[in-house]
Amino acid sequence: MNHPRIAIVRLSALGDIINSAVVLQFIRKHRPEARIDWITEAQFAPMLQGHPELATVHGIPLKQLKREKRFGLLRDTIAQLRALGPYDVIIDMQGLLKSALVARLLGPNVHGFDAASAREGAAALFYRTKSRIPYEANIIRRNCDIVAEALGFTVSDEELLAKAPALPVGPRPDFLDDVPYIAVVVGASWPSKCYPPAQLAAVCDALPFPCILVWGSEGEHMDAEAIAAETANARVAPKIGLPALRDLIGHAALTIGGDTGPTHLAWALNRPSIVLYGPTTPRMMFETPHNVAVESDSVVDILRIDKTDMSIATIPPASVIQKAKELL
Repeated sequence: MNHPRIAIVRLSALGDIINSAVVLQFIRKHRPEARIDWITEAQFAPMLQGHPELATVHGIPLKQLKREKRFGLLRDTIAQLRALGPYDVIIDMQGLLKSALVARLLGPNVHGFDAASAREGAAALFYRTKSRIPYEANIIRRNCDIVAEALGFTVSDEELLAKAPALPVGPRPDFLDDVPYIAVVVGASWPSKCYPPAQLAAVCDALPFPCILVWGSEGEHMDAEAIAAETANARVAPKIGLPALRDLIGHAALTIGGDTGPTHLAWALNRPSIVLYGPTTPRMMFETPHNVAVESDSVVDILRIDKTDMSIATIPPASVIQKAKELL
């Protein structure tokens, strides 16, 4: 494979895509002549747009397909996927039935997790070659190892610590003042991953730089407004798209938030961060001297996540404030 065509399949969620993008620089290092395409859900494609290592980002309208259930849309989507190939190697980084089916539509040379380590074991039926990487392993290591094994190289922890930013960053968004700021991520996919607004307000109030409150849904917007009403040191960001979110986090002095994509962006972009954990664990990040975890006392079984575990609320604001001041 002097000029291999490589397809990465990682459909969702946003945080998983952000934590997967680091593999691109290692593919380029070991396969400098490769053409690399990424297949994802359409709503997340803008996060990867403009990446210098990607030839194409192809968005699939999976949510629209699920909502509308139109045969014509399904037929067109399948035809578009089949037309993307042929690929020399297709890597399913997700290990779900839906991602395995998408990968197989791209061609026969699919590599993925084996049945014991895929999130959905039946996905392994669609792969030509497989890797056994325990599901409970660190997610960044899983991402790197599945790609490295598919392509015949390795990625060390030292290389991860010395990585280049995993996503491109543009200029500082226009709505920000020309002063250092802290990005505070208000929401997450589950309520149990969200640090309570009153406690976030207490954290913001004690920090030396103004806090920009990042939100995605209307519920999160309401929480952000409640936080801003409690402290003069925080203001609510406007509604922004994924490229602007990337730029906002990429210029922040520090990012604070729960276990969610926008918080993990800071690690991806080589910016300092504090990730707050209740029902999940630091398995979801690659800790560095500048990217740290603050955990509740909850005992977490990563194979049986309790989404009702609200223990994140037991993390004292003082612990977050102290860690933030150390990183700043």
